[in-house]
Amino acid sequence: METFPKLVQILVVVGALQVTVAYLIYMERKISAYIQGRIGPNRVGWHGLLQPIADGVKLILKEDLIPSGANKGIFLLAPAIAVFTTTIAFAVVPFGPTGPYDSNSFVIAPRLDIGILYVFAIGSLAVYAVILGGWASNNKYSFLGAMRSAAQMISYEIPLGLSIIGVILMARSLNLERIIDGQADKVWYIFYQPIAFLLFFTSALAESNRMPFDLPECEQELIGGYHTEYGAMKWAMFFLGEYTHMITVSLLTAILFFGGWDLPWVVSSETKGFFAATTKVSILLGKMFFGIFVMMWIRWTLPRFRFDQVMDLAWKMMIPLALGNLLITAVTVHLADGVPTLWLMLPGNFLLVAVGAIILWGLKRNDINVGNRLEKF
Repeated sequence: METFPKLVQILVVVGALQVTVAYLIYMERKISAYIQGRIGPNRVGWHGLLQPIADGVKLILKEDLIPSGANKGIFLLAPAIAVFTTTIAFAVVPFGPTGPYDSNSFVIAPRLDIGILYVFAIGSLAVYAVILGGWASNNKYSFLGAMRSAAQMISYEIPLGLSIIGVILMARSLNLERIIDGQADKVWYIFYQPIAFLLFFTSALAESNRMPFDLPECEQELIGGYHTEYGAMKWAMFFLGEYTHMITVSLLTAILFFGGWDLPWVVSSETKGFFAATTKVSILLGKMFFGIFVMMWIRWTLPRFRFDQVMDLAWKMMIPLALGNLLITAVTVHLADGVPTLWLMLPGNFLLVAVGAIILWGLKRNDINVGNRLEKF
């Protein structure tokens, strides 16, 4: 009897994801138009609100082509991997309050004690979609995009994973629901782990191939990168995976660092009932959409990094800072018997900021020297 409601819950989540992704594309087009002084889509429906539906119909009806020299099986498999890996990660994401006194209907797989580990394990498989798609296309630009993706995404997985260990140490759990409970009616982890938050969000941008880390696509250099040879719905599936990954990243950011559904003076862990549950879900979704807005804002504001800058940032700055943050958090948690205060964490955070500033100054100085050599060349 439990299988049918859970199946309905899965269908609702997957359907909501598809609709959300369609309108996130509309949202991004509107935001980019506003930033650049344009109007954006405004013809199909009121203020262009039916534009995502029109785009979906166009992609479904568009002629589907496969390059003659492509590896057909892998060429078709790659976009399916992109959608599958990003979608099943939502099995452990709590969309609202859960626990002994709340409904477990807000999470598909409740009480999974390795929730965050599951999300990272599934998310790490998304790189195969990009690599296989670029390789199977039998196109040199697609292959270069795939190689860039292999270097970039694997490199940034290291600081991405290291950045959340401090949160895990403070929450003493890998369960996303317990991580939220550790912040409910208390201080959010963003105030304990500001450096970890910056490392996590920056690494997530790189993992999502978002500006300024979109070197695997890079239209000005590689036409379209790994998806150059893709069209119609296969092309759309890559972007469905990318925008779904943005939703996952924003939800994880809200859960790990901003208290999830918790909002001081609005709701608390003591408030129960339908209205309280609806409010908590709305708060979490509001935080999610704000995170997505910031990602879009960054895309249409910052220029693309050079490839050497991307690698230097990961290996020379973010990984050392992530290791330093892990060490400081572990020592602080040990000294405080598992319940560190902001005052205990403050000296370590100041030290990490100073170290980060020194490393950034060194990278900037090296970047100027590289630029001078390129101009001479």
